Amino acid sequence: MFLSVFDMFKVGVGPSSSHTIGPMVAAARFLDHLRAQPFKVVGVRASLHGSLAFTGIGHATDRAVILGLAGFRSDDYDADKAEAELLRIKAEKNVQPEALGTLRFTPNEDLIFDYGPALPGHANGMILAGTDAQGDILTQVTYYSIGGGFVLTDAELSAGKDTDSGPPVPYPFHSADEMMRMASTSGKSIAAMKRANEQSRMQNGDLDRGLARIWEVMNSCIDRGLQTDGILPGGLNVRRRAKGIYDALTAERGMNLTAPHTINDYMSTYAMAVNEENAAGGQVVTAPTNGAAGVVPATIRYWLDHVPGATSSRVPEFLLTAAAIGGLIKFNASISGAECGCQAEVGSAAAMAAAGLAAVMGGTPEQVENAAEIALEHHLGMTCDPVKGLVQVPCIERNGLGAIKAVSAASLALRGDGQHLVSLDVAVETMRQTGVDMSEKYKETALGGLAVNVPNC
Repeated sequence: MFLSVFDMFKVGVGPSSSHTIGPMVAAARFLDHLRAQPFKVVGVRASLHGSLAFTGIGHATDRAVILGLAGFRSDDYDADKAEAELLRIKAEKNVQPEALGTLRFTPNEDLIFDYGPALPGHANGMILAGTDAQGDILTQVTYYSIGGGFVLTDAELSAGKDTDSGPPVPYPFHSADEMMRMASTSGKSIAAMKRANEQSRMQNGDLDRGLARIWEVMNSCIDRGLQTDGILPGGLNVRRRAKGIYDALTAERGMNLTAPHTINDYMSTYAMAVNEENAAGGQVVTAPTNGAAGVVPATIRYWLDHVPGATSSRVPEFLLTAAAIGGLIKFNASISGAECGCQAEVGSAAAMAAAGLAAVMGGTPEQVENAAEIALEHHLGMTCDPVKGLVQVPCIERNGLGAIKAVSAASLALRGDGQHLVSLDVAVETMRQTGVDMSEKYKETALGGLAVNVPNC
């Protein structure tokens, strides 16, 4: 099993990896499908199903699909160009993707939110179709946005296709148990094994440049969030709070009366800064999802800014370790809130961050695995219940608490010798089972929990 660090950490646009990035990726794939056909389509059409329908407006899924069909990509998204193109499409009722000419598309007619039963493969399903001059369907493909920006067609999902289609890697661990055995046999750290796997498929310089880029985008996102205030879009009138809190923390520096637990406020603020940017549709990195994008960068920033001896040269080690843990969770359970609730998003992110922090603070592979397990175990059962379908309440603060739990988990693990009762594999399987048992109304549909108990209009 191999999931690249660049599969787990993708540069994209807010507010959701499964509801924004995924649909945009699916639309891009569909355009490639159309380009490969021997016939020419005249128009395009889309229908959203399951969670993509129920919370699609709040997650900007409609915008993502329209822009994706127009040829926009999440990894080089230009907000100003996107807004201008949306206005043009609404007025002229067409999209103009490269090499396909002008295709008929009327947003309020050709983009359908289907609130009936979800499609059979996954809670996040969508059907994209190409039509002829009479509006009859010439070709259509069903796509599933399975979390973290990953997209599979119905055929790929049925075939059990994952993202590993390359040559064998030197350390092909499918579980934490296998990972630990390989670490023991090889004498390598988890990050070193992950690096060896990555280098078997790319040049070392490309790997390091890519990791530097990931941290640059993460860190810039924190900085933007700490410098920006105002009201978040969507109608809930949620105020950005990260800047105000950070300004107050900065003003208090050096004061003898500052409480020790104030460090938690720094961790929360770094995470909230990222998720406020995400909620505003800004550039973020899936870690492993947009809804949980603040936990990993906040934990890295906490380590760099507040822990003696921390150095940015070891950020790649943090990211590689975190990606190894995230890959195991995705492969054996899920990172999708629509599949397993927020335990799969913030819980997974906290496990990844805890593992990364334990690694750069000198932890053994056993302590790193223990840190990930502690963090995930104490998110088990967490529901995904976004108010008004927006990635704001409770998502923004939830990332702050996820970062605090990640640091606490790493600290507890480093105080021990790595021996513990509940393994990471057991915690991951428990998360999967809990997700299966969880009511659909608590899986990113905004039909239960806070979503129905907080007035949102």
